[in-house]
Amino acid sequence: MSKKFMIFVIDDLAGSGTPEEMVKIDAFNDSLRSNGHWIFAGGLAAPVHGNVIDHRNGANLASHKPLFDAKENYSGFWLIQAKDQEVATQLAFEGSKACNRKVELRPLLG
Repeated sequence: MSKKFMIFVIDDLAGSGTPEEMVKIDAFNDSLRSNGHWIFAGGLAAPVHGNVIDHRNGANLASHKPLFDAKENYSGFWLIQAKDQEVATQLAFEGSKACNRKVELRPLLG
C-alpha cells in the first residue's frame, strides 16, 4: 500500500525557476507520472503574498503577511505516493537535483 508524502521546495527570495531548471523539473514530473508516484505539484507565490487568517472564536484576524519572516521559504511542492520512506527519500533527492534547490520531505498522516 502506498503512503503519501509532501516534498517542499526551499528557496530564497532571489527568484527561481530558470528555463533550464524548468526543463529538468518537467522531466522529473514526467518521471513521477510514469512511475506511479505523481499525485499533484504546484508553485507558490512569493511570501509577500502570504496572509495568516485566524477566525477561531470569531476573531476575524488577518495578518496580511506570511507566518514567518525568513530568507528561505517554500516556493513549491510535490505531493507524491511511494511504497515507503526509503523510496520517498530517493524521490526527494531526485527532486532536489531537478529543481536545484533544497527540499524538505514529510509524510502525510493517516
